[in-house]
Amino acid sequence: MTSTHPHGSLGIVQGTALYIASVLGTGLLVLPGLAADVAGPASVVAVIAVIVLSVPLAGTFAALAARYPDPGGVASYVRRALGPTAARATGYWFFFGVGAGFPVLAILGGEYLTAILHLDRSAVALLAIVIVLPPFAINLLGVRVAGWVQFVLTGLLVAIVVLLVSAAFPATEASRFEPFLPHGWAGVGTAISLFVWAFAGWEVGTHISGEFRDPRRIIPRATAIALVVTGMAYLLLQIVTVGVLGESAGDGAVPLLALADAVAPGVGRTAVGVVAAIVVLGVLNSYLAAFGKLGASLAANGDLPRFLAPGAQAGGIPRRALLLFFMVAMTYLGIALATGGQVQTFILIHTSNMVSIYAVGMIAATLILPRFTVGWVMAVVAAVLSVGLMLLAGANLLPAAALALVAIAVTVWRRWRRGRRPDANAGGGVEAAGRTRTLPRREPIPKPPPR
Repeated sequence: MTSTHPHGSLGIVQGTALYIASVLGTGLLVLPGLAADVAGPASVVAVIAVIVLSVPLAGTFAALAARYPDPGGVASYVRRALGPTAARATGYWFFFGVGAGFPVLAILGGEYLTAILHLDRSAVALLAIVIVLPPFAINLLGVRVAGWVQFVLTGLLVAIVVLLVSAAFPATEASRFEPFLPHGWAGVGTAISLFVWAFAGWEVGTHISGEFRDPRRIIPRATAIALVVTGMAYLLLQIVTVGVLGESAGDGAVPLLALADAVAPGVGRTAVGVVAAIVVLGVLNSYLAAFGKLGASLAANGDLPRFLAPGAQAGGIPRRALLLFFMVAMTYLGIALATGGQVQTFILIHTSNMVSIYAVGMIAATLILPRFTVGWVMAVVAAVLSVGLMLLAGANLLPAAALALVAIAVTVWRRWRRGRRPDANAGGGVEAAGRTRTLPRREPIPKPPPR
């Protein structure tokens, strides 16, 4: 008997490329310098720690995607295992919490443009605002940048990084790794929280699992290959950043350009800067496409005002939800610029919300995956490690906790309203039927864009 189950067309090569593009990205531009600033040479330990965390995390998502194809991704698993309130919190963490990464991208693009154009740093604020406007306009018009364009740009950036790392290794000096722990283990903890930004994206397979030709075979293999490639890329870049730049690794706002100047003055700087700026624009476009649909989907399910729901359907343009996210994003950007354009705090807010999503997602995985399978064991390990990362986040977790309280408050409010509503059957007729109409409860939550 032949199977009637539909299969997609993605094979091992396309799948691996998709995972790599989802994890590598703008993190390469800023994280090595920030991590070196807060942890010194021990930032290398932070990279290794996050790679270790990524193994069970990525493995669990691969097991979920292979066994339960569902475009709803993490939220659908959370809803299945933990109920609508936890799923609503997951949606809020994405929309309002992960959205804190928006000013990071805008300011990062401004910093790189300022550096390659030799402008005064006072221009960063204006450039950051200018950078965010075209992607919003493009999305409001319903235009989409082809995914392969973003992949090619990210691949070009990675190729440049590989060349820089190759050129930098001969200039690496062991003396620059001393003292190894200048800021203690607390600095390593902060660096680990920062690097969650770099390694977010493993949930990509849960959203497009139905597009794979053979999900159970291809997804685990593509995940394993991508783990090795992305882990080595970040680890080697961190080593040469510290080994070449030493104590000055975290001084500048554009560490990758500083590394290019140190090992290939006048050669790699312009190429890195131009590609970096274009990649930032591409990621911003991906952000908006994802968050517009997410906001409309949340509204369609009553988790945001229903006024924002138009555009949630396939092919629709979620203009109202996009405008809401525009206000959220510009608020974040305004705060960032008013406080000196420091992006570290916003990266930590972003990553703390991602860790919250991962922790709840891994707990859900332990409840729905068959017990004592490889996927279930990895889910248990990942859940413990994710909860540990939540504790490590400390005060940076407060925005995620506030959003969770809002999700709980929505549940309480709904139950209170139902308790005060007259029995729908008592009224009869069309009006009563209209009052008791239920809305679909599964909202497709787009993945965060490649970073």
